[in-house]
Amino acid sequence: MSSITIPSACDFHLHLRQDEMMKMVTPKVVEGGVSLAYIMPNTVPPIKTTEQALQYKQDLQALAPEVTFYMTLYLSPELTVEEIRKASKAGVAGVKSYPRGVTTNSDSGIESYEIYYPIFQAMEEEGMVLNLHGEIPSDPTNDVCVMNAEERFLPQLEKIHHAFPKLKIVLEHATTARAVETVKRCGDTVGCTITVHHLQLIVDDWAGQPHHFCKPVAKFPHDRKALRDVVASAHPRFFLGTDSAPHPRHAKESAKSCAGVFTTPMVLPYLAKIFEEIGCLDKLENFACHFGRKFYGLSQKEGFQDRTVTLVKENNVVVPEEYPISATNADAGVVVPFLTGKDLGWKIAQNFC
Repeated sequence: MSSITIPSACDFHLHLRQDEMMKMVTPKVVEGGVSLAYIMPNTVPPIKTTEQALQYKQDLQALAPEVTFYMTLYLSPELTVEEIRKASKAGVAGVKSYPRGVTTNSDSGIESYEIYYPIFQAMEEEGMVLNLHGEIPSDPTNDVCVMNAEERFLPQLEKIHHAFPKLKIVLEHATTARAVETVKRCGDTVGCTITVHHLQLIVDDWAGQPHHFCKPVAKFPHDRKALRDVVASAHPRFFLGTDSAPHPRHAKESAKSCAGVFTTPMVLPYLAKIFEEIGCLDKLENFACHFGRKFYGLSQKEGFQDRTVTLVKENNVVVPEEYPISATNADAGVVVPFLTGKDLGWKIAQNFC
């Protein structure tokens, strides 16, 4: 194919930050061909109440009125059953769980899930989604590190699913063959997001390359193959969640690099390149546009349901070297995008038509 036209995409895992970074990143959601965005709550401070989620949504809508935003709450001891019911009535779609300390802004994360079972029961009753960052904290004494933290978490996913079989659960940003197998084995209420960068990277690609470093880290070639195989098979419970997470260059190129890969401005061109390489370009539409919305049962706002994006093959579609965080304050720094300087071979020719 030399061109494809598909509905505008749905990103079911996105970080848009705050302040100047938010003002730069949020309008770029549309540039990447995305019209529905499911927003993560690990801001500073985290989004823990309905009021905070609605205010954040209002701020984002002012910056990108074309995008349909769905909000989440941060799972924490302060969250109550009453707040879950209040959030559900206000249209908050889910609750995100971060194990303590495993990724950016997860210091308020949890260490035990059983104490949250009343919350999960209320979520099941309200039809809200539980989003799980599927890792456990590194623990050298128990042989746990970034390379096996996801696999060690998977029994917990199955435990929650068996305790609440009607609760919709999404294992976020899967990186391993075992994660794919586990989600497949679970029932229809368990879904899984897959990122752009995990379809592209293996461990060799991020070791020593800070702009490819994320949590969970990309794993082995057989793990990447499992991710590619499941999207090529068009399994309906595996769908797009970019986990695009911008950081200033100085925070990435440091002795302790922040975890996060920035893909927001070119989501669909990245995916077209990858899906073409895999040999399943015809599967891109379902993965990026339909499967996630169907699993969540969510819709785009009035007037945007039929928007389409046309991508065309073209040489020298080079990923920019950087994106300035502020147009007026050079001291704010820049963000380096994924695959900077690389030719993707695909570009968006018509957006939101």
